[in-house]
Formats: sequence, structure tokens, C-alpha cells
Amino acid sequence: MRIRKFAGIDVGSNAIRLLIHNVVEEGDKVSFKKNALVRVPIRLGQDVFTNAKISPENIDRMKDAFEAFRLIMKVHGVEHFMACATSAMREAQNGETVVDIIREHSGIPIQIIDGKREAEIIASTDLHQLIEKDKSYLYVDVGGGSTELTIFSKGKVKTSQSFKIGTVRLLNNTLAPDIWSAIENWIKSNTQDMPKISVIGSGGNINKLFKLSGRKMGVPLSYIWLNSQYQYLKGLSYAEKVHKLGLNPDRADVIVPATRIYLSAIKWSGSKKIHVPKIGLADGMIKTMYHEM
Repeated sequence: MRIRKFAGIDVGSNAIRLLIHNVVEEGDKVSFKKNALVRVPIRLGQDVFTNAKISPENIDRMKDAFEAFRLIMKVHGVEHFMACATSAMREAQNGETVVDIIREHSGIPIQIIDGKREAEIIASTDLHQLIEKDKSYLYVDVGGGSTELTIFSKGKVKTSQSFKIGTVRLLNNTLAPDIWSAIENWIKSNTQDMPKISVIGSGGNINKLFKLSGRKMGVPLSYIWLNSQYQYLKGLSYAEKVHKLGLNPDRADVIVPATRIYLSAIKWSGSKKIHVPKIGLADGMIKTMYHEM
């Protein structure tokens, strides 16, 4: 048996995450298990979606975060890592400059990926363990700046699309005027011949909602439960979400807009529930690195 350590760094619009996995090789079998997760609340989308640039203050915070990530990976003995930036960084006018600054300061290169590549990396996760070949699925990944939608049919990706809608954009009212109708039309047109489609959700907010539900892993959330939780959360103040529910300060203000996106996707697909396997971009990075090697 051989145990290796791989890491993925997800530079999102609402937060930056470092995920470290143990990769256990035993004969022909390979298993991936989370070893450590570090999340820092650097909201790049707040800068980019309102001012088009990442601020000097957040660049300094990123420098500190990546230097810390470098040391954490060194202590853990990580042998391979990958860092990917999504919506906020790819729209920032100074995105490439920030990449150069971080690489020079910490030695960590960041890839700025487009929505299609983001969907491909996410699809390389353990979704195959959940997806049955005789069924159809709509995969919904909600981030701070974008939402990735992927249709799986007969065990394969049928189509995918990235939309500029996310929790931070919703908070800052920086959405294109026709974005909701564009998503509705895309979902309906791509799922109209799939009457029994299931929805799979990923992202920090749906993971938190799943935890709040108290359900066991593998049990989906119903549309009815999610909608009732949405109404409940809308009725709480920011302070109540933090103190009463114990949400992190940078989660308490984005969980409601995120829930709205998930509910809309479930409704427009004609489904009645959403599966929450608790996987995301960083998981996909680790598996992409391993299988490419």
C-alpha cells in the first residue's frame, strides 16, 4: 500500500480554499480521502464585479494566504498540487498581474480557467459513483461569480454551460438583465426529453444546507424542504443567521441567493429533489492531476 498526498487550490469569487487529499494506492485500487481543508474568506468578487479589478488590499491578503498554503502543503508532504481561479479572476482587468504577483511571492502558479474547463474538472470527480447510466442528471455548481450547469445522459456529459450568475453578483446587483430567462430557457430546452431527470448540487452553500437538514449522506434534499428553508432563511436577519444558525459571516449573506439559484434549477428541470455529494472544483483538480499522471 502506498499513500500519497495531492492538493487543489480553488480561487473562487467568495473564498479561496486549499484541499488536501490522501491518495491511497493498493494494488489496482485507488481511493481518495480528504485530509485537510483550509478556507479563507477573501471575497474577490466584491472587488471585480463592482470595480473590475482586484484591490491592493485583497492582493496583499492573497499573498499571505498563498504563502500559508505553501507552508501547509510542505508540512503535509504534498507531492503534487494545482491551483485554479474562476469567475472573479478571469474577469478582473488585473487578473494576470495578480497571478504573476502570487507566483513570484509564493512559488504557486495559478491557472485562470474558463467556465467550460471548470465544468470539465468538476465532472472528473466521483460523480460517476452517483450517476446511473440509464438515468439523466442536471449538475448545478453555484459559485460566487458563476454557475456551471452540466447535463449527464446515459453516463456521459451531453452538454454544459457557464452562466454569469452567482451569490456575490446577486448581492451586488451586477447581473445581466436577461440572465434568469437565459438559464430557464437553457435548462428547459436541454431537459425537455428527460422527464425523470435528477439534480445534483455542489458548492459551499448547498453543502451547508445539507448539513442543516440533518440528513445522512446519500439522502437527497426535496424541493419542498429546500423551498421551506429558503423562506425561513429569508426571514432571518444577517445577525440571526450568524448567531442563531452558527453560519460563518461570509456564508450568512450568500446562502439565500445561492438557495434561490438551486431552487430555480430544480423547478425548471422538472425535478423534485437535489442530491448533494459534497464534491467540488478542488476535488476535481486532485483527481484530474492524478489521472493525467
